[in-house]
Amino acid sequence: MRPLPGGATIRLGGDTMGTSWSLEAVAPPSLDPERAGAALERVFGRVIAQMSQWEPDSQLSRFNRAPAGSRIAIGAQFGIVLDCALQVARASGGAFDPALGTATEAWGFGVAPAPDAVPDGGGNGGSRWWALDWSAGAAELVQPGGLALDLSGIAKGFAVDMGIAALQRIGIGHALLEIGGELRGIGLRGDGLPWWVALEPVPDCAAPSVRIGLTGWAVATSGSWHRRRQAGGRSWSHTLDPRTGCPLDERVRAVSVLHRGCMQADALATAIMVQGPEEGLRFADRYHVPARIVTAGGAATSAAWRRWLA
Repeated sequence: MRPLPGGATIRLGGDTMGTSWSLEAVAPPSLDPERAGAALERVFGRVIAQMSQWEPDSQLSRFNRAPAGSRIAIGAQFGIVLDCALQVARASGGAFDPALGTATEAWGFGVAPAPDAVPDGGGNGGSRWWALDWSAGAAELVQPGGLALDLSGIAKGFAVDMGIAALQRIGIGHALLEIGGELRGIGLRGDGLPWWVALEPVPDCAAPSVRIGLTGWAVATSGSWHRRRQAGGRSWSHTLDPRTGCPLDERVRAVSVLHRGCMQADALATAIMVQGPEEGLRFADRYHVPARIVTAGGAATSAAWRRWLA
């Protein structure tokens, strides 16, 4: 059965947040595809204006530069993301940390140029998310002094969620939206099937390929082979361990997480990757998270992942 009689499949794409985005949707025949693209660009612009560390006038950048005791106004979307980030930080014992901005800069994943030598230490001495003086819903964020936020491990997933909501508001109920490998699907494809997504294969790994159908679900993957830096004969991943402020070792090659919200999937994938194969799997099972953990020797899945696939 076709999801929308007379509906037209549209495909759009572009660049945002330092990566690419793509949309495939079944839209009412009267809807101009440019309207969908404009709606998404407005969403991406709001996320960048509030949460980008690369935009000097963003709310996040102003907070990171502010002296101790300053109160920085933040938008509602910023607050939603920060609330989710802190919930995942608490649940994971700090394995996900939105306050790693100083360390990400030191290791070459922020605004500053990549280092030409291996950084001396982690740059921030460990986790600091607990130092944030903020309550959910508050319109201001207090700078405790020297704390730098980095929401790159959750903001793309949030932008996917907000993009889907924007599409729904203009009458699109069947869509697959992707930003930098984070995806969420609603409704069905034009042929009446789910939005089939093949997870990116992990290089030099024995894990089998995986193809999943997204209908009302999102999937996010954190992988060690993307966005690497190198200096002094050493190469390192962009995923940092908040306990040390240093890049992870190579035990976990990738983590994929399924969730109704792409924001949550995005943050949880990072948290599980930081925890490692054993602790990460226990965390996923404790919180009933559908997760797939890939190491050099293959893949392990949580009970919730296996139930979802079944």
